Amino acid sequence: MNLFFKFFEIPRVWKRLVTLTVDVAFISIAYFLAFYVRVGEGALERWISNEHFIVLFVTSLLSLGVWINLGLYRAVIRYLDVKVLTNLAMSAIFSATILLVTSYLLKAEMPRSVPFIYLALILILTAGSRLFVRGLINSRGKQQKEKVIIYGAGSAGRQLCLSLQHGGEYLPIAFVDHSKYLQSSEVAGVKVHSPEMLSGLVKTHHVKKVLLAIPSATMTQRKSIIKSVESLKIKLLTIPGSADLVSGKYNYASLREVEINDLLGREAVPVQSELLEKCISDNNVIVTGAGGSIGSELCRQIAALQPKSLILLDVAEYNLYAVEHEITNKFPGINLIPILGSVLDTVLLEELFQVYKVNTVYHAAAYKHVPLVEKNTKAGLVNNVIGTRNVAELAKKHNIGHFVLVSTDKAVRPTNIMGASKRLAELVVQTLAESSNTTVFSMVRFGNVLGSSGSVVPLFKRQINLGGPVTVTHPEITRYFMTIPEAASLVIQAGAMATGGEVFVLDMGEPVKIRDLAENMINLMGLDVKSDSNPDGDIEITYSGLRPGEKLFEELLIGNAVETTSHSRIMKAKEVKLSQKKLDDLLVQIQELLNCGDMATLREVLMTAQLGYSPVSEIVDIFYMRKGLTQVPNHLKVGCNTIHH
Repeated sequence: MNLFFKFFEIPRVWKRLVTLTVDVAFISIAYFLAFYVRVGEGALERWISNEHFIVLFVTSLLSLGVWINLGLYRAVIRYLDVKVLTNLAMSAIFSATILLVTSYLLKAEMPRSVPFIYLALILILTAGSRLFVRGLINSRGKQQKEKVIIYGAGSAGRQLCLSLQHGGEYLPIAFVDHSKYLQSSEVAGVKVHSPEMLSGLVKTHHVKKVLLAIPSATMTQRKSIIKSVESLKIKLLTIPGSADLVSGKYNYASLREVEINDLLGREAVPVQSELLEKCISDNNVIVTGAGGSIGSELCRQIAALQPKSLILLDVAEYNLYAVEHEITNKFPGINLIPILGSVLDTVLLEELFQVYKVNTVYHAAAYKHVPLVEKNTKAGLVNNVIGTRNVAELAKKHNIGHFVLVSTDKAVRPTNIMGASKRLAELVVQTLAESSNTTVFSMVRFGNVLGSSGSVVPLFKRQINLGGPVTVTHPEITRYFMTIPEAASLVIQAGAMATGGEVFVLDMGEPVKIRDLAENMINLMGLDVKSDSNPDGDIEITYSGLRPGEKLFEELLIGNAVETTSHSRIMKAKEVKLSQKKLDDLLVQIQELLNCGDMATLREVLMTAQLGYSPVSEIVDIFYMRKGLTQVPNHLKVGCNTIHH
């Protein structure tokens, strides 16, 4: 049998030559067998003459010529389909007709039924042999394929099944579908079962993967299906959504892993196109922090709205290169200006606003990783606060139309330096909004985004791929999550709603326990959580303890004063503001304390500055703590005597 399969590894030209030779033999066998069936063995010699051998030769030669033109030898046997079988039937009819005409012209006597018997025999031999070989190849392939179940027996499921049957990786052994009409029927030769039978099918056939083939399903429906499969501890793969299939970006055989976005994402709310276009279309737009998670998505969506020019500002060279390269390829006609620089460089910012006549600013540049900023207090405060002030003041100076600050839920009653810095940045923008008659300042506050550079999702995925453990800081820690595209779209729409000084708060949905998130990701990858109650599980979840500055629960509002807007997922919060003098004095004091390294006094100042700042951990600033120092080093005390507490 192995020798038989070796035949399919030889060059195609030799395979075609062998097939031609076999078909010649079939024509000869069918010819003489037709006589044998009609006249019997005893009368065979009386009917067969030299003319019949000439008829056989001509019939063979002409039949092969016709069969070659019909494409019979271009078809791949393992992918034999209805079209090829139709061609085989036509080929048999042509061959029988050639036999009839040739025998008449050469006056070779034969019973009138012989050509019809020949027709049946040659069809059986040529089609039957090919179907037999296809069956052998497919049976061998089935043994090597991984068994899978397809969830969804509609059009997408059927096309996926056909693609997999012709592929070499997966073997569909069953469909499951909610449709009573389809249940117990067969689609592409595979039986359809109800979803209630999924667990039994998985166990009976030892299936380790389920393929989700319902591209038109709503997010709620997908969540329900994913939840039902999750408990089976099998891997779930899915085909792309309807939009990607229709656009041709992917096909039905393009399987991908089910992402946590599929489980935590929400139904899309129709965008208000007039809000998207208001501050962008035919405007000069700048995005600071353009290479970051939110910044880069803002750039993608802005580029699609046809701005006059799009300026990308980022201090990280590779991030800037990556987003520039992506947008240039996707939107080749856009006027894209990549600027490598920092929001702390006021000379650069001044030049940008003057030269490019900026109309709209989306300020996304920020240090946002809580533990890192906690250890690098000065960098975090300077970049997030002074950087924001630089961009915002220059926006006001140059009468820029709209300035939108991308903020965070960590600015609400902050327990860490990062949150305090973002609340200070909000106050800077709020104060400028009070005195601005031309620039419309606003802030948009939201929680974590799925898949961002600092998100736990990519971290958990790496840990699972490495075999665990998955590290969670605390069993009760809870966070809000939103997809990056939804967050960026809402930032643009909220900024366009602003009239001046608003703090917009995005509806983040329900908060998610990080432990549940970790368990879901483990289960969606077809693995089991290892625990005391399940010691044979695959991936263990361990708890590392809350990191410096981290709190269990995040909030989106400082007070209870919140107003709805015309958008169902955008709200307005009324927050405490500082006068220009109080803010200026506070920033001067902060800058002087940073310069002299007095982190203890800095903490006291931040706690009394109407930020709601309430630290939950000791000071862990690297420079302050180096060599075990707990007091301000003498050589850093220059200028500290001018600070009044």
